[in-house]
Amino acid sequence: MENRPVSLGHRPPKVTQLTPTLVKTIGYGVSTVSVLLLGVVSWNSVKSNPVLLACLLGGMAASVIGMMLRWLSYRIEKAQGE
Repeated sequence: MENRPVSLGHRPPKVTQLTPTLVKTIGYGVSTVSVLLLGVVSWNSVKSNPVLLACLLGGMAASVIGMMLRWLSYRIEKAQGE
């Protein structure tokens, strides 16, 4: 008697193909979450000092906006290349 796997008629799950756009999108999402988490950690240290609070919020906003603009530039380049 042979030791062969028995097919129960199930197909293996489809693996989502990682495209460069998807990888970039995930990367920018991870970076955005990282900025937010670092802001949360820093919050107690700066909340009583308006200048430091403004710097923290401004830095967080600038970082997230910068990542959004880079992601948007990739999307524009991809659309122009198609």
